[in-house]
Amino acid sequence: MSVSGARLAGLAQVTDYLYISNGRAAKDSTVITRLNITCIINATQDNGNPCLPSVEYVWVPVTDSPETQLEEHFDTVADRIDEVRAQCGRVLVHCCAGVSRSATLCLAFLVKHCGMSLIEAHGLVKSRRPIVRPNSGFWKQLIDYEVKLRGTSSVMMVSSPLGLIPDLYEKETRGLIPL
Repeated sequence: MSVSGARLAGLAQVTDYLYISNGRAAKDSTVITRLNITCIINATQDNGNPCLPSVEYVWVPVTDSPETQLEEHFDTVADRIDEVRAQCGRVLVHCCAGVSRSATLCLAFLVKHCGMSLIEAHGLVKSRRPIVRPNSGFWKQLIDYEVKLRGTSSVMMVSSPLGLIPDLYEKETRGLIPL
């Protein structure tokens, strides 16, 4: 399966060494082997069964809830991705759907280790996996993280018909009527 084929199967390449996916794609040993993934970061409540004994597995047991304190894992996960990159390895970060938890961890890494602003990191990840959409609680934590690292944030939370959302989603929510 090509990388573009893998994308259709729920996996997307963010950088040369960083991938994001849903849980199903992360269990596909053929794709993991073909892409030379050396470390899988699992951001779900289910530790699951590793599909390949030669791949390092890092379990981040979290739920996809705005109340979940995912920021407690930002530095550990970002630093581990950077260590794998430095060893010429490849990392796959996944959650159940590949939308919120895994995207949040990828964004934290890109802000910390790649010199990107949060808005730039989001633009990159969304360009590679258009369905990414961290929940509002994770956005607040990412904004706080960017402030901690850079002293300022490139994203802010704003009011919308859907409640507080990051300003980069403001345009798409205009005209929506809450149910």
